[in-house]
Amino acid sequence: MSHKSGYVSIIGKPNAGKSTLLNAILGEKLSIATSKPQTTRKKILGIHSSENYQIIFLDTPGIMNPEYLLQLRMLEFVAQSVKDADLILFILDAEADSNGTKAFEDETVQKLMNESATPKILLINKIDHSKQETIEKLVEQANAKGWFKKIIPISAIKSVNTETVVETILEFLPEHPKYYPDDQLSDENERFFVSEIIREKVFEIYREEIPYSTEVEIEEFAEREGRKDYIRASIIIERESQKPIIIGDKGSTIKKLGRSSREAIEAFLQREVFLELFVKVKEKWRSNPNMLNRFGYKAESDD
Repeated sequence: MSHKSGYVSIIGKPNAGKSTLLNAILGEKLSIATSKPQTTRKKILGIHSSENYQIIFLDTPGIMNPEYLLQLRMLEFVAQSVKDADLILFILDAEADSNGTKAFEDETVQKLMNESATPKILLINKIDHSKQETIEKLVEQANAKGWFKKIIPISAIKSVNTETVVETILEFLPEHPKYYPDDQLSDENERFFVSEIIREKVFEIYREEIPYSTEVEIEEFAEREGRKDYIRASIIIERESQKPIIIGDKGSTIKKLGRSSREAIEAFLQREVFLELFVKVKEKWRSNPNMLNRFGYKAESDD
């Protein structure tokens, strides 16, 4: 029996619904998603397997004009995922970009679209918050660009038309044996997902610049037989002045972060954990190549 298998890159502007779509298709919360833009920083691989096919999704950071080295590395993840893909899904937020200009007129988007010969599908997301007239105009504009083989209106958060997305992907995937075992959901380990869960909670609890200045480093992850797993994590910030904000009055905010993170980690791992959080200052880590490499934001040229 022949199998279809291939890589599908999910790209788009920040907060368009890329991670929400991946989670909806997989039926698992694999990629963190919040109401704030730029939550996804790395290329997240999610594997959707069935008897006759395997779709390997590459969830990517939002396309933006980089202001510092971290954002440049994030954009490099997007470009690399486009190169690696057999198919590109471009997600457009119909609610925030009702006339399509934020996406279609963006120079980086245009460069990625024009320079890649890989087939592309446009997913017009958040149709549950958009008028039919808006969707029709976006379809007209997208057709005029000539980039897309197909256009599918969806609601990722409500799983509207996600089955159609999968069916359409299969039309473009090559015949190929499966790359991964059927029961594997990602190529990342538990340590990675734990750090992502804590970072998601940072985005949910803190405001303004704090989430964007923060990284989470898992310093110890010990499975202990007959006892709760032990996890020691550091919240990395850029300035000493941010420390009191992270900690809160009498430690109230970091306790809230710890409690919320632990509950989410236990739900993900399906076992109890003992979580300890610490706060460390690494000045200007977002612009430090060595620090970025240490945290996993490694440029392709560094290999």
